[in-house]
Amino acid sequence: MLDLLDMALLITVGLALLVRLAALPVLVRAQTATRRRALAATGADATGGAPGGLGATFGELAVGLVAAVGAGVTVYFEDHHSYYLLERPFSLNNAVYLAFEWHIPRAEARTLYIALFVGFLLLWLLLWYLTQRKLLTAGLPREIWTSGSTQARLIGLVLLRAVIVVFLLPIGLIFTALVFQVIALLVSRHPKPVGTEGPGTQEEQAARAAQAAQALLASQNPYAPTVPPQMPYTPQAPHAPATPPQMPQPPYVPTHFAQPAPPPPTAPPVLSSPPLGSPLSAHEPRTIGGYQLLGRIGSGGMGTVYLAQRQGSATQVALKTINLELLDDADLLRRFQRESEVLAMVPGAYTARVLDTGVDSGRPYLAMELLDGRPLDVHLREQGPIRSAEALRALALALAVALSGVHRLGLVHRDLKPANIMLTTAGPRLLDFGIAAIVDGTRLTATGGGPGTLTYMAPEQFGEERVGPAADVWAWACCVVCAAHGASPFAATNTGAVIRRIVETGPEPAALAAVQAFDPALAAVVTRALAIDPAQRPADGAGLLAALAAAQPTPPDPAAVHDQITRGWQTLAL
Repeated sequence: MLDLLDMALLITVGLALLVRLAALPVLVRAQTATRRRALAATGADATGGAPGGLGATFGELAVGLVAAVGAGVTVYFEDHHSYYLLERPFSLNNAVYLAFEWHIPRAEARTLYIALFVGFLLLWLLLWYLTQRKLLTAGLPREIWTSGSTQARLIGLVLLRAVIVVFLLPIGLIFTALVFQVIALLVSRHPKPVGTEGPGTQEEQAARAAQAAQALLASQNPYAPTVPPQMPYTPQAPHAPATPPQMPQPPYVPTHFAQPAPPPPTAPPVLSSPPLGSPLSAHEPRTIGGYQLLGRIGSGGMGTVYLAQRQGSATQVALKTINLELLDDADLLRRFQRESEVLAMVPGAYTARVLDTGVDSGRPYLAMELLDGRPLDVHLREQGPIRSAEALRALALALAVALSGVHRLGLVHRDLKPANIMLTTAGPRLLDFGIAAIVDGTRLTATGGGPGTLTYMAPEQFGEERVGPAADVWAWACCVVCAAHGASPFAATNTGAVIRRIVETGPEPAALAAVQAFDPALAAVVTRALAIDPAQRPADGAGLLAALAAAQPTPPDPAAVHDQITRGWQTLAL
């Protein structure tokens, strides 16, 4: 629950509280009008026709509208996924946001979402019912509350409110309504006596109230004794109007919740030719597993990549290992082992070749061929989108070739993104198989993270559906669009908006138009690869290669694909 109570929810509740406290006089008048109408409906008008009931009702509606609009405008600028749940009406499809935020199965998220919604709805309706009961019983004849017309009206209003909340109101307004109703219940404990606002002296007002109550009793029981009008009436001392309790205004302290840590960068950073790396610090080792460490290529929260050279050899390699403080992390060790196994199996074409693996004093390491160039995300950040149609197609073909080799082994990469694509002089290379999975559904993820990177994840990765090669095909299309457009076609301002684009509204049209402007045939394959239904996409890397070949006016011979990639890649300025 704590994850959902983020800044957006605090703003919604806090603003509702401030508006409600500032408009307490309107609430008091509205509650008094409710008591008047109850008496008038039974034939006894306690105020002698005093006006104001309709105005008080509209005043309450205006106060509620101010709170709702104010909360919406204020949290519109709050870039947080939890508000995305609050701004939408009740729908079972919203459970996908809960599943992603809390890292729970979609079925469990759906059950929890329904339980929370129903619980808050019933609580609000209960508070409203208790408020009405207090207003219609305190200081009024019991017959008003027990009459059949009153009970029928209350039941009808409860059902109407429930229907409006379920089908029309955003979820966030339930919290606003709860705040309003809690204060209304507190104020109703000291209702203002009806009849004290009408014309005349206090004695005359009290006499009218007594006569109205007596008339009501007579209407309910014609055999009940009545007080003759000419009988002198000695009024009791009128009750002083209760002053509405002044609710203390709590200080509003914004709460900042830490954003989930992004997946650690595992692709080597930008390298010069030849890459020298950063100097080693005093606490870093000088050798690992028979490799002399020459420098540090890059490091992250989980591991470090060193420039290394095997003792007695002139060949330099990229040696990847886990940070010492994380050697007790069983999940991370399994992920590292998984990457070693997968890279050892996949073909070398457009992937990083594994040269050696091992363990040195309990610390696993992975020696890979040293690649020149830089990751695609760095290229996009420093030089902008790819502006060569030939290079864009070469990138698409090379990634499809790499995926076809991965899928042929029964593997799924599951984290294809620009940071895992190295742009080398020899062509693109697919990296980081740390969360790759066997197609039988095996799941292996980093601690605290989901299987994939949000803006490149396929719809099926948000639920319990089997994640197969079609998820990599989806991510391939996202990467191609990103290369031409500069950002994922599902990029948005917050997590909720990203998920909505992926599972509902579809990719950004301008992003697809960037590919269309370069290569309409490639754009057609990309559009097909972004189908929400996995069955509508190319089945795997081999199917992707076939679709790319069929989309060309003169499909190339499969053996000539490598030559086409090489020629196209030469048009890209690295």
